[in-house]
Amino acid sequence: MPTRELVSRDSRSMALGADRIEYVLVRRYGRRGVGLKVDEEGLTVSAPSSMPLAKVESIVRESERWIVRKIAEWSHRKVSPMQWREGERIPFLGGGLALRLARGSRSRADRKEAELWIITRDGTASQIEQAVVRWYKRAAQSYLSERLLALSRASGLAPPTLTISSAMARWGSCSTKREVRLAWRLMKAPPDLVDYVICHELAHLRHMNHSNAFWAEVGRQCPDYRQRRSRLNETDHLYRTF
Repeated sequence: MPTRELVSRDSRSMALGADRIEYVLVRRYGRRGVGLKVDEEGLTVSAPSSMPLAKVESIVRESERWIVRKIAEWSHRKVSPMQWREGERIPFLGGGLALRLARGSRSRADRKEAELWIITRDGTASQIEQAVVRWYKRAAQSYLSERLLALSRASGLAPPTLTISSAMARWGSCSTKREVRLAWRLMKAPPDLVDYVICHELAHLRHMNHSNAFWAEVGRQCPDYRQRRSRLNETDHLYRTF
């Protein structure tokens, strides 16, 4: 059997259904066709190294209904929509922050211990949500950068480049350019589950696949990863409310 040498592994996005879906494109020498996989990490597309991107995505679109359905199955757990009102609790690193609302000339957000103060001009739900999301992204950039640096060093790896993602179906991804993407919505999960996702992506720096060697590397970095992965799969719908 011919070898299928890894060429690249990159995060991309394309329009599927009513949304824009993020996916990982894996290119290999020796591969003949396009393969699709949807799991808890989202959509992975495997393609020959020489196939033009337009053709790859054209083939992917032929399976659009299947992909959208499978992604929905992984995100099937339903939760009540977020109510942007005074005193509502929003998830943060496994705990919660009480939402405090006020009016002002400039939209901003400030955390004060267990409260998140949101100042908006008109107090509409969309303005409040936008201010909250901007705050989460700033918090993610700071916290996830620190954890990525600490866990990289603990694993004997040079810290990769970090990009904060708005992905709904994929918590993280890693490219052959040593670029790690982490979803800001991870800031809603407990710290040990955040660390599991980071260790998972760091393991890809040594193994750009999901082979036994890859999972052994995840286990080296995070010995109880199976329990953490199970908990994340069971609770991830709670972190996708907004």
